[in-house]
Amino acid sequence: MHSEMGTKSTLLTYLLWLVGGIFGLHHFYLGRDSQAFLWWSTLGGYIGCGWLRDIFYIPTYVADANGERAFIEKLVTAFRTHDKPPFSTTRFCGMVIVGYLWASILMLAVPEDEVAGINWRFLLFLGPLACAVGVWTVGNIGHEEGSIWWPLIAAYATSPLYFFLHIYVPYLDDSTAFTIMVFCSAWAFDSKAKKWRRTPKKKKSLARRLAILSFCALLYMSLWSSYLYFNAKLVDADGEEIPVHKAIHHFLTSPWWLDLKQSLHDTWTFAQNHGWSETWKQIVELSDPHGEQNAYKVLGVTAISTQSEIKAKYRALSLEWHPDKAKDPESKRLAQEKFVEIQQAYEILSTVKSKRRSRSRKSDPDWS
Repeated sequence: MHSEMGTKSTLLTYLLWLVGGIFGLHHFYLGRDSQAFLWWSTLGGYIGCGWLRDIFYIPTYVADANGERAFIEKLVTAFRTHDKPPFSTTRFCGMVIVGYLWASILMLAVPEDEVAGINWRFLLFLGPLACAVGVWTVGNIGHEEGSIWWPLIAAYATSPLYFFLHIYVPYLDDSTAFTIMVFCSAWAFDSKAKKWRRTPKKKKSLARRLAILSFCALLYMSLWSSYLYFNAKLVDADGEEIPVHKAIHHFLTSPWWLDLKQSLHDTWTFAQNHGWSETWKQIVELSDPHGEQNAYKVLGVTAISTQSEIKAKYRALSLEWHPDKAKDPESKRLAQEKFVEIQQAYEILSTVKSKRRSRSRKSDPDWS
């Protein structure tokens, strides 16, 4: 029963655990692909809990991957002692957590409104399936296995509680029925489906393993993307909720984004002609660290305007927005803010142009 993937190193496993373990990299190295995906999809086994627990279990995982005699003898003893795997609190909690998470994500991903003229709410019927798949995946880690049918039947049998409690027991929120469904599904697997895995899993090529994991990751991310795009909402300054897909559309048509796109295009063109050193200077210039570009905008002048033109514009705007001309308190407050903004813009431009004149004098002694 020696590993078909070569001898695995405990030291390398710990190194992979350290640098990418929260995404399941060490489990992938040991051939534990299901657990690797679970760690990736739950950020280290429920936000790092499983990742930290692995500190103590990595030697056992490595011994299993290498088919070490001591591990095999211990496993055979467990086979002979127990007809089926004994109850594990950790594994049961894992089934509940993953089943709840995956079912929740699927149900959140279903668009609340019609998309392309189709009401997609019928896909909520797949929620119990996602729950059962999560339970089954955790239950089939390592040397334990079981059929998906028992957790699937339990999930669908208890799912009507979601609607019953929602209608007839309004003081209980929907998550209560959801939790009952997940617990029943996990209990059904643990009590009815669970058994020992007495034959090793068939070896898969690296390409096939990566293809399967990539497909699962793509499916998982598509569910999150669907939720974020169709159902997630942003809250504006007035407390009004805005669907993310509408906010994205407005953002992509906003002047800020259009200006940014043009700036990025100009930067790329500049880089092709002048190199990255000069490009960095261009990026710094575009970021307007001194507020010079905004100051031009506030005063309504351009970079080629003379100091006298800037001063004349500043005086005209200061007179127009002087707070003493405002009559009511609100207008006076707005005028005061604008007046201060105009003063600051003029000070910025005056300082910038003064420094440039000083640099010009130093670089050219004959400058006048």
